[in-house]
Amino acid sequence: MADKRDYYEVLGVSREANPDEIKRAYRKGALKYHPDSFKGEKAEGETRFKELAEAYEVLSDSVKRNRYDQYGHAGMEGAGVHDFGNMGFGDIFSMFQDIFGQMGGRGGGGRRGQMDHGEDLQVEIELTLEQVSSGIEEPIEFVRMDLCDECSGSGARRGSEPIRCETCNGYGQVQQQESGFFGMSVRVIPCPKCQGRGVTITDPCPSCRGSGRARKNRVLTVKVPAGVSDGQVIRVRGEGGPGQDGTTRGDLHCYVRVKTHPLLVRNANDLVCQVPIAFSQAALGGKIDVPTLSGSHEISIPHGSQNGDVITLRGKGLPSLRTGRRGDQHVQVFIEVPKKLTKHQTELLKQYAETEQVDVTPQRKGFLDKLKEYFA
Repeated sequence: MADKRDYYEVLGVSREANPDEIKRAYRKGALKYHPDSFKGEKAEGETRFKELAEAYEVLSDSVKRNRYDQYGHAGMEGAGVHDFGNMGFGDIFSMFQDIFGQMGGRGGGGRRGQMDHGEDLQVEIELTLEQVSSGIEEPIEFVRMDLCDECSGSGARRGSEPIRCETCNGYGQVQQQESGFFGMSVRVIPCPKCQGRGVTITDPCPSCRGSGRARKNRVLTVKVPAGVSDGQVIRVRGEGGPGQDGTTRGDLHCYVRVKTHPLLVRNANDLVCQVPIAFSQAALGGKIDVPTLSGSHEISIPHGSQNGDVITLRGKGLPSLRTGRRGDQHVQVFIEVPKKLTKHQTELLKQYAETEQVDVTPQRKGFLDKLKEYFA
């Protein structure tokens, strides 16, 4: 034990230091020697970092501290002090997550921190194209696990308190030795007795049976921006289920589903509408009403329009989610050929057909010339 430095010296505090002074000293030193911030030799930083962790574990525990004050390092044998020499930075940071919070660089993502993150939930929001065009604030109702009202999430009967887990000493994690190709190794796992909570319940709450959780209905208004696409996800932070410590929550993921429009088809931020027109409208031209997301809109059909021609309405599409600029609406016309004709209509078309043999359009004339050559 002669090679070990005094724990008070390691932390740089006096023997009369209170728990808050010890905690502040450890946090300051651990962040200084963490590999993300230490400027000196890597080996030195690692040694100092783990030395600080061991000193803090002993001096932050009143029982271990009294024992150390009386017997020094020799009194720590068999006292349940972790072997920090075989632990990684992430495991050490996760053990003392209450000190570092969201800080700590690479080590901040330890197992304990991940376990405390609450459950993420999923819901669907169904929208029409009209709602996509303008954006809406949509009220949604869902069920989530929440803190029990009876015990405020502690899991203990009202008037009682959870006690620190004796197996992990309140850390929520224990070391497990494993034999492998390179010999014995140590890894940190969630405490099997308290399931990583760090406390155990001796007198459970009758309402939640010690779980500290209850199913509750939740009504929330979600703002859906204009231009959102089908399948897109809107994340609402902190509206999921609570984590094990009850202080952090998961997120709510709202999956957007856009209903099929009866007349309009979406193509990115543009809209496409297929409109049937009569042969006479195509030949003579005219005006027709077409549907848009803002209501009926009158357009002009040029005379001599062909089947499949497209007329574009600028700015009548959907807004871009990123820039807000609106796309266009494309109206594609299809010439409808009547299946039944009156006697008068038949006579008129026959008269027209006779004139077609004299006044052939350039396009048709070119096709007929090619047809004659093909069969010649």
